[in-house]
Amino acid sequence: MAKKNLSSPLLASWQPPVGNRATAFSLAALDPAAKPWSSGDKEADKARVDALAMELDTLQDQFYADRRFKLLVVLQGTDTSGKDGTLRSVFSRTSPLGVHTIGWKAPSAADKAHDYLWRIHQAVPGAGEMVIFNRSHYEDVLVPVVNGWITPAQTRQRYQQINDFERMLSETGTVILKFMLHIGFEEQRERLQERVDDPAKHWKFSMDDLTVRKQWGDYQKAYQALLRATSTAHAPWTIVPANSKTHRNLMIATVVRDTLKKLKLRYPPSDPRLAGLKIR
Repeated sequence: MAKKNLSSPLLASWQPPVGNRATAFSLAALDPAAKPWSSGDKEADKARVDALAMELDTLQDQFYADRRFKLLVVLQGTDTSGKDGTLRSVFSRTSPLGVHTIGWKAPSAADKAHDYLWRIHQAVPGAGEMVIFNRSHYEDVLVPVVNGWITPAQTRQRYQQINDFERMLSETGTVILKFMLHIGFEEQRERLQERVDDPAKHWKFSMDDLTVRKQWGDYQKAYQALLRATSTAHAPWTIVPANSKTHRNLMIATVVRDTLKKLKLRYPPSDPRLAGLKIR
């Protein structure tokens, strides 16, 4: 299968501009049904996702041995956008040694007794680790904003605090990849209906999902605002058109793979005593 030309202009077209140009970014202008990374052959794309998952396993082994870097992958999106599915497919071959997933829920009483980033900072990766966030600290500039729990001034303050936090992580060796899984309103309806119709998926469905769905427009506005304010040179956002689950996985796996390759990972120097050593 011919590989897609994954040039930086292609990726940049799915990333909000940084700085003064950010105000021109429109989430609504990006089609959630687009498939810019697809070959046009779904089965070939699925095979490519599996091959990328195996490649990520090899790179993760080098990453863990190298220990010069840390990797934080943020998966953010509305209900049913495919965060769990991404984890199952993209990271299906990686060893649990050095790879950790954290699913963020509503803050506990202990969390609320501290600043909103307190629990997040405790979970960021250590040297050689990859940590994948299923939801993230960005919930704190989504849910409170849509529900009017914080003021616009407090929202802007949180944007700046998050940018400062991520810059500190970046400056101390953490590579940050942030993916916003972008699905359409009708696609979400179909996926929610699947959960209702399938008893094996009832555990995934909450009646609160219907309340949040009624706030779709407000959440889209909140997403657009945070994407404009928090896509930075050290921690850019990538919007992933995710109506197609296969395309979603292919795009994210490719970006993660390409990012790891650019780090020029290496194994630590071998012990010179191993040269010619024969085990008896």
